Amino acid sequence: MTVVSPEAPDGVELLLEPNAHPAAQAYQEALVADGIPATSFAVDDVQAEFERLSAAGVTFLQPPTEMGPVTTAVLEDTCGNLIQIAAMPAA
Repeated sequence: MTVVSPEAPDGVELLLEPNAHPAAQAYQEALVADGIPATSFAVDDVQAEFERLSAAGVTFLQPPTEMGPVTTAVLEDTCGNLIQIAAMPAA
């Protein structure tokens, strides 16, 4: 199954793969156990996205955190994956 933003139907398309295979389940569980996000999305403002998504009920495991020049936050996607949002400072 693929999903797109209703605001940009010709934009980025995400492919959602089932994890019914035992190897896929083990991989997903290992990533989560080690705190490794399955994917990362670039955003302009991590704090603003954190606030917007939190208000919509998204659960964050890591609030916005500065890591050198990058700010990140990590959320749960309700399917057992960790997702990171990240922003670099404007150049």
